[in-house]
Amino acid sequence: MSLIPFQNNRPLDLIGLGRLCIDLNANEIHRPLEETVTFTKYVGGSPANITIAMARLGMNTGFIGKVANDAHGRFIVDYLQKTHINTDGIRVDQTGSVTGLAFTEIKSPTDCSILMYRDNVADLKLTPSEVSEDYIRQAKALLISGTALAQSPSREAVFKALTLAHKHQVAIIFDIDYRPYTWTSKEETGIYYRLVAEKSDVIIGGREEFDLIEALDGPLRHDDDATARQWFHHRARVVVVKRGGDGSIAFTAQGERSEGHVFPAQVVKTFGAGDSFAGAFIYGLMQGWSLSRCQQFGSAAASIVVSSHSCSDAMPTVEQIQARIDRYIQQGL
Repeated sequence: MSLIPFQNNRPLDLIGLGRLCIDLNANEIHRPLEETVTFTKYVGGSPANITIAMARLGMNTGFIGKVANDAHGRFIVDYLQKTHINTDGIRVDQTGSVTGLAFTEIKSPTDCSILMYRDNVADLKLTPSEVSEDYIRQAKALLISGTALAQSPSREAVFKALTLAHKHQVAIIFDIDYRPYTWTSKEETGIYYRLVAEKSDVIIGGREEFDLIEALDGPLRHDDDATARQWFHHRARVVVVKRGGDGSIAFTAQGERSEGHVFPAQVVKTFGAGDSFAGAFIYGLMQGWSLSRCQQFGSAAASIVVSSHSCSDAMPTVEQIQARIDRYIQQGL
């Protein structure tokens, strides 16, 4: 029995909503950013990466978002189209906004950081009027990224999309995706994240991200089981707590609890792991798999992406993920 009741008569498996930006990944790795002089450009942004991951896995995907009227914006749309992602929901901003940039620093496989430029970015200028009801009703699932809630009018566009998704029985997946640099305060962040989490069927986040929401309730418990129970009192059917190198813990409203483990990898950088995990995990949900199989597929995908220089370009196919799992099993790991 499927953990999530997707409407299978829809032409789009998933529509992502939120951040579209450019990742500039350091070519001179194992050195600080101030000593890095060349970078390779990729499409970035957590919801974009997850949507790309789903497309690479053979799913029919689309995107709702806004890009700047500049070369980077055109690069993003062209890349998505070449990846066979429907771009009918993407608008071009005409107010002089810019494309968000993320410069990555890769000092070592475990010491990585991101320097973000997020002032006057196009993706946060998406308006409610630019969210199409006809587009959303074509989807089985809508992916909401937390960064889209950081400012108006993008914030209101998210809530319109949530309302339309409920109206048309589109499953809502919330990737918390906390990025502090576009928020005024942690309290503001927690309030808006909570409002979306209460309306979501699937919630995926790190332990620290769930703590950000639960801080409003009083002293933190850092308790994954309690976190899951809290959201099952609302709409959630599946809750996933990501724990980085310690894997993940996933829960269902029916009482199932599954601990997932990481796959060994020749790590180049740490970023991208969460997005690749989420894309492959969601793919598994849409296939009707068990929690443990979804986690295994997600962990294998993450091990492939952290072994690569890129995030979006490295999102693996079903065959690549399965080959990694088979090799893992054969080696008795």
